[in-house]
Amino acid sequence: MPIGGGAGPGESHEQPDGRKAPLPRLRAADLLATGTLGVRTRRTRAVLSALGIAIGIAAIVAVLGVTRSSQSALLAQIDRLGTNLLTVVNGRDLGGAEATLPVDAARMIRRMTGVLHVAPTTQLAARNVYRNARVPSGQTGGLAVRACDPSLPAALDGRVRRGRFLDAATAGYPVTVLGYEAARTLGITGTGPDVRVWLGGHWFSVAGILDPLPLAPEIDRSALVGFPVAARLLGYDGHPSRLYVRVAQDRVEQVAGLLALTTDPANPEQAEVNRPSDALTARLAVAQSGAALFLGLGAIALLVGGIGIGNIMVISVLERRGEIGLRRSLGATRRHVAGQFLTESLVLAAIGGAGGVAIGCLVTAGLSASRGWDLLIPPEALWGGPAVALAVGALAGLYPALRAAALAPTDALRTV
Repeated sequence: MPIGGGAGPGESHEQPDGRKAPLPRLRAADLLATGTLGVRTRRTRAVLSALGIAIGIAAIVAVLGVTRSSQSALLAQIDRLGTNLLTVVNGRDLGGAEATLPVDAARMIRRMTGVLHVAPTTQLAARNVYRNARVPSGQTGGLAVRACDPSLPAALDGRVRRGRFLDAATAGYPVTVLGYEAARTLGITGTGPDVRVWLGGHWFSVAGILDPLPLAPEIDRSALVGFPVAARLLGYDGHPSRLYVRVAQDRVEQVAGLLALTTDPANPEQAEVNRPSDALTARLAVAQSGAALFLGLGAIALLVGGIGIGNIMVISVLERRGEIGLRRSLGATRRHVAGQFLTESLVLAAIGGAGGVAIGCLVTAGLSASRGWDLLIPPEALWGGPAVALAVGALAGLYPALRAAALAPTDALRTV
């Protein structure tokens, strides 16, 4: 380690002839060796010191990675399902009672420019579906009975998982199609004339089971029957309670603004227009707000880790006063001593930052695999995590380094 001529306590570097001598130089390799001395000799303490930084960085990387992966999955789902589905639901009249939509509401909506498909449905109140006639009436399982027509799959872009959907031939008979959750609740996996459910006081054969419909969860928990059989056996009065409207993508806003008036020209305030995909968009906003909260918690953990490193470095300065005095008496300058302890702080922070990035990536990968998401970790998290860790380490080690540099050799050597 070339240290040049020795410097006294006052950092004087003058030669006998009065000229200033060059400042002693410390090679980077020697600085790294001396700076990692405390890390190598006190490994347990070094690991515990770096752990606080690692936890903070891991939290930040995991939050950014999980948020990006979940948002990507939600955006893909929105793109797949589309944002051009609108629903019209019967609202409340001025007296607070449940309003009824006009019988010809679906026919009127079909005349609107930009409307691709319209599917009227009606929830049949006081009608429930059971696995058999012996199930107590109160054990409904939260399932509903809805009347619909064959246009429903096209409007919802739905698929039949097993069997077939209602058609003109079966809509007038006691035949039902079960939503995905309804079939699971009833314990039904097959279809056919021999597979029956007790629906509204009558036996209905199960013709089909639908795939899940993320934009219409109420259909998932329903048993669907045709309008003719609903009118004949279940008291259907011809008024729809919910209409599903699939619109051309470039006409969504225009149709949504006129949909209530078209549905019920006399009382448009009694028709509530919604876009189911807005719920998925709201989940994106919730995910972003939750990410901000967890990023704040990660920053707090990082701050605590930085304070821990600063505390350890102050203790290290006190423990190594003799070493500092010996180095100063052999010619090390104050900046050499400061560099040594600052390097040690940076090394601890770098270890914590690297470990935190690794842990955060593993957490993100595990959660993404369990949820079926594509693994996406922002590049800025991969390089920003270690950079933030080093910045925290530099700030944490600055005071201890300056304190070590301020020790006079004579004072430091008194502890030897």
